[in-house]
Amino acid sequence: MSPAPLAAALSIAAAAYALLFSGYVHRALAALAGATAMLLAGSALGFYPLPQAVAAIDADTLWLLFGMMALVGLLKETGFFQYLAIQAAKLARGNPTVLFLSLGTVTALASMFLDNVTTLLTVVPVTISVAEVLALPVAPLLLMEAMAANIGGTATLVGDPPNILIGSAAGLSFNAFLSHTLPVSLLALGGTMAVLLLPFRRLARAGARNVEEVMGMDARRALANPGALRVLLATLGLVFVLFFVHGALGLSPGTIALLGAALCALVLRPPIEAFLRGVEWDLLIFLAALLVLTGGLEASGALGALGRWTLGLAGGSTLGLALLLLWAGALLSWALSAIPTTVTLIGLVRGLGGTGVPLTPLWWGVALGVGLGANGTPLGSASNMVLLSISERADRPLGTGEWLRSGVPVAVLSCGIASLLLWLGIATGWFL
Repeated sequence: MSPAPLAAALSIAAAAYALLFSGYVHRALAALAGATAMLLAGSALGFYPLPQAVAAIDADTLWLLFGMMALVGLLKETGFFQYLAIQAAKLARGNPTVLFLSLGTVTALASMFLDNVTTLLTVVPVTISVAEVLALPVAPLLLMEAMAANIGGTATLVGDPPNILIGSAAGLSFNAFLSHTLPVSLLALGGTMAVLLLPFRRLARAGARNVEEVMGMDARRALANPGALRVLLATLGLVFVLFFVHGALGLSPGTIALLGAALCALVLRPPIEAFLRGVEWDLLIFLAALLVLTGGLEASGALGALGRWTLGLAGGSTLGLALLLLWAGALLSWALSAIPTTVTLIGLVRGLGGTGVPLTPLWWGVALGVGLGANGTPLGSASNMVLLSISERADRPLGTGEWLRSGVPVAVLSCGIASLLLWLGIATGWFL
């Protein structure tokens, strides 16, 4: 291929990413502008025809996100997340350590199966209220919840958009994530809690106050529609059972998520506005545009060349390449955020196809690096930025400096744990 397509694709991608992080326009519009420019250049220079650009859009990923967003949006309306947060607070009985651990655990568990942003949008306001009633420092609790959400999202196929993208690109099943990323995430969660608990206990040394007020909260009052909640929990249970066996049934994860959303729509008959309210349309447009943009980089040969350079940098070692991608994913997510980093690294790994290197360990390296590394900075994921915004409602909001002081050590520790297990997994065949 002539150098013109390569130069054009690289220039357009660089300009699109610069626009994306300049804040000049919304990220979805920036990505859409970049995708449009890539289509025009690809058509003019003959390296990226329209059918190839359409094929670059991973439809199953978008269907999976749409279906799960619709389900979780309906679930949010029932007050289920507030119910869980209140029950976690009552379980603590005023003990700051138990409160810290229970809220972090509830957030991580919810984020394994539900959207991180939605989880935090509903759990964090309750956390702020409980902390203020008990006269406990709220910022460490919010930081724990944000990091638990990212770690929980790393544990499963549907926990976070990066895993959905990786699973679809690599053909990795729901069960594959449970057997590979879940154990790593559990260890990383334990390490994160240990690191964050010590400063929290120092700040909460005086103990909690007004415990009776929290114990008097009626968690059931948070449930706005118990009947709809039962239907939604039953549907989600069915969806996750089907995720476990989707390979045997020949159903894609996206099809299963759409089935769940359609069942709830038929049984609950919500107004169309309520059904669509939970869908993050800007995220779907952003992802589709990014996939078109990255598809142009692949078609131009740019990502293939970068992949071969990376392979040489790792000395041709599968372990070295997997670790390099893990740490590259973590560091890039600190500045670029998780989703753009994932889309770019997916193209890079695809570019290594045909080199003789087994790709499966590389996919796990990307998933662990991006997911666990996102805790390093507030820019690491969309849920991080949402939490910072919500925390402004507290008497003492969580600041960027406070995040960095805790987030960088947590991300490095988590990625260190992931690196060790990735090394063991490749040596024993677990991650191959």
